[in-house]
Amino acid sequence: MKMFVRITLISLTALVCGNLAVIAQVRGDKKARPSPNASISQTIGTTVVSVNYGRPGLKGRSVESLVPENKVWRTGANESTVITFSGDVLVGDASINAGTYSVYSIPEGGKFTVIINSKLSWGTQYDESQDVARISLPLQDGPGYEWFTIDFDTLSNVGAHMNLRWADKWVAVPISVK
Repeated sequence: MKMFVRITLISLTALVCGNLAVIAQVRGDKKARPSPNASISQTIGTTVVSVNYGRPGLKGRSVESLVPENKVWRTGANESTVITFSGDVLVGDASINAGTYSVYSIPEGGKFTVIINSKLSWGTQYDESQDVARISLPLQDGPGYEWFTIDFDTLSNVGAHMNLRWADKWVAVPISVK
């Protein structure tokens, strides 16, 4: 009986170790993405706002060729840009419950519509019926950014701006805690 238990344990250990080796090899073969992923988080009061997104680069192209006017853009590259709120917030005037959402946007002339959407998916699988909020904001001129960048500024205990920056344009998305 002891021999049977030993053989079973050795077999299970070999099986688990073999699977881990295969997983490690697959992960090791990953290539660098042309649009690397990035993450940023900011605590506003006691609410944590976390954003995970892909950072496309201009690479000699115009931002207009990558983000066409009046069309939904995934607000980054690769998978959907994901924003998580640990507590209830206001994004612009829109009330958003704590949770995890996708971020899409639409450039429209001198304004920029930011969309908070409840569907988490590959970035090109936008579903308008899952929109939680749409916030129209002025598009502003600023310093040039080769890589799409999200950052936070104007921080206080009750709010901050989440800035979306690319090329010589940017938009400030006001986020405040309830």
